[in-house]
Amino acid sequence: MSISRNIVATYRGPGAVIRRLLAMGPREDRALAYIMGACALFFVAQLPRLAREAHLTGQELNMLLGGSLMAWIFIAPLLFYGIAFLARIVGRVLGGKGTAYGARLALFWALLASSPLLLLHGLTAGFVGPGIELQGVGLIWFCIFMWFWIGGSIAMERTP
Repeated sequence: MSISRNIVATYRGPGAVIRRLLAMGPREDRALAYIMGACALFFVAQLPRLAREAHLTGQELNMLLGGSLMAWIFIAPLLFYGIAFLARIVGRVLGGKGTAYGARLALFWALLASSPLLLLHGLTAGFVGPGIELQGVGLIWFCIFMWFWIGGSIAMERTP
């Protein structure tokens, strides 16, 4: 199934998608592609907000873009690998049967699958600015992301 179809299917049931991805076998290149794609989309989501900030404050847009690019493309994937490792430790303590690859896949897929809502969040930050609208979209994104991650993690930990 294509990535876009899997993203749509994740909104219906994240556990089924994670089980299907795990059934394809452990491929670290696939997991790395998911997190790099998610981080690239997160960077793109920041562009409207950064343009607004540069316009309102008079800061140099290229400097803001460079800092955001460095953070999302080079630093964030490393942090997400660490978070996945901690999630696997929690799963093991709670008696899960999953693997470290499964924990990475569940987190990385949750980030990638929830990225359309983060793109909406970026547009809201750029066009509307700070306010209840931005907080509402951010809360919706966070709840959907946690649903995807927790649902995927539970499915992964129950899969031997």
